[in-house]
Amino acid sequence: MIRWGTVTTTNAPLRDIQSFAAWHLEQGAHRLYIYLDAEDPEAQAALSAHPRIRVFRTDAAWWDKRGGRPDKHQVRQTRNARHANNRRAEVDWLAHVDTDEFLVPARPLSDQLAALPEDCLCARVRPIEALAPAPGQSGDETYFKAVRLVQDARQAAAEACFPTWGRHLSGGFLSHVAGKLFFRPGTKGLQVRIHNVFLDGAQNPGERPLPETELAHFHAADWEHFLASYRFRMEKGSYRAELGAQVRRDGALNLHDLLGLIEAEGGEDALRLFFDEVCTATPELRARLSEHGLLRRYHLPLDTLREHHFPGT
Repeated sequence: MIRWGTVTTTNAPLRDIQSFAAWHLEQGAHRLYIYLDAEDPEAQAALSAHPRIRVFRTDAAWWDKRGGRPDKHQVRQTRNARHANNRRAEVDWLAHVDTDEFLVPARPLSDQLAALPEDCLCARVRPIEALAPAPGQSGDETYFKAVRLVQDARQAAAEACFPTWGRHLSGGFLSHVAGKLFFRPGTKGLQVRIHNVFLDGAQNPGERPLPETELAHFHAADWEHFLASYRFRMEKGSYRAELGAQVRRDGALNLHDLLGLIEAEGGEDALRLFFDEVCTATPELRARLSEHGLLRRYHLPLDTLREHHFPGT
């Protein structure tokens, strides 16, 4: 039996971490490596009590032993992923993912990973981005938007599905379209990044796709979530100024400039209109996505699974 797990650096609330953990434990994860990016004794105690979770407190003492705490959270993520790689391997494959990303396999991941050839060092899972429920929407499923792999087809579909803003957004996504990787832990010299790995100067040696698994990303699960994360993302996260435009075409703006322009022209009300078109599962958007084969719907019973794996919480 192939064993797999996840490695994650997080400062999310305990409830969110437990939801993430419960989902992946339910999918068959053998080990979850969770690096707490902020002091949280409650989370450390609650998570450490689970036999399949390994928790690391990355406090001042932790970083003092490693040359100091990096300012950028992206660097801390990659350093911690490297630490997980260099540990005695307890699993055959590790996925470097965040607590708002959920691996959704069509069949057991252990079977999918077992089918990969021996020269495959890493396997890529492509993302789908969660849509916020539309007003009056009922049911326990979440709608997601997907993207096409071929760039020209991706942009054509984005502009058809998101007529106002699609020309600035790769596939209509606010977050990454690259996806995340599984890698073989214990590989000496492996450099783990956010979306790629490197070994002896080669990027993603032997990479293969995992088309039977999607990465359900709750980047902007609802308007309140989007707004609460907005300032941080504009300054230090995925909307920061130094990142390039998502779309390689004349006149395309990066997310920092696009969202800044929208806000400057109309404040939060204008940002809300943008969110409603791009990130909300309105009947009109669902119809457009469905027409292009880019609508997904999944049931993720996180409350039930959290209670099952962490009873009493």
